[in-house]
Amino acid sequence: MERLDTTSELQSRLSSLSFSSFPGITSKQSDNSPLDRLQNTNLSESFIQSKNQADMDETKEDSRQLSEANEEAPAEPALGEAGEENNSAGSCQLSAEMKAQMPPLSPPTTWTSAALKELKAKLRTEKDSVVTVYRGDIMTVHVPTIPEATKVCWEFATDGYDIGFGIYFDWSPVTTRAITVHISESSDDEDEEEEMEGPVTNGDIEKGSKSHTNANLAEILPVYRQDSHLLVQAGSHDFPGEGTYLLKFDNSYSLWRNKTLYYRVYYSA
Repeated sequence: MERLDTTSELQSRLSSLSFSSFPGITSKQSDNSPLDRLQNTNLSESFIQSKNQADMDETKEDSRQLSEANEEAPAEPALGEAGEENNSAGSCQLSAEMKAQMPPLSPPTTWTSAALKELKAKLRTEKDSVVTVYRGDIMTVHVPTIPEATKVCWEFATDGYDIGFGIYFDWSPVTTRAITVHISESSDDEDEEEEMEGPVTNGDIEKGSKSHTNANLAEILPVYRQDSHLLVQAGSHDFPGEGTYLLKFDNSYSLWRNKTLYYRVYYSA
């Protein structure tokens, strides 16, 4: 009986208690039961959201790295640049092939004669056979090959002093049968005037150290100083094929003296 009374009294006290009796706890904070709170906490959703966020961060990082790699990668050559490189390589190859197809040139046949006075007297009566090659000048005689002949011949002499002489052959197709003369005031001017014919660079004329850059131009006789004031200088050369001879009378080494030149060029069968 006492137990029942004690139990009833305890229940009565418990029923009289409220959440407000405990500091820090309010009814608003206790609206949901702990069970409801546990049910609303979905751990799987939190894991999925965390994983999605990590995937997004990783995707952004990959995109940033790819962008940086594209910026640092060297630009590929444009199609035009590649075409120019290919054209340049093709031109070099074509030039090498043309040079390889050129047959070797035989040396000229040369001789001298003591009939200096006789040659000068004869050439004085012929038009354009006596010329003055001024100091620093180079005179080039262009002689094209012709079907009616098989070789080219030359003779020349000078008054008082020597002159440089050399022969080159241009393999370019012949466009005219006329023998023409070109005079340049210096080797630089000659390069500009004869760019298509293959310029001859400056060198030591006493050593015959002239060189040419045109792939179609071949050297037959380097430019040497000839004692044309003492003996007649003469020679001939058989046609190696179609082309144009370049006979050079070089006074570029002379600083003070002009040279009077007597010369003639003719064909032989």
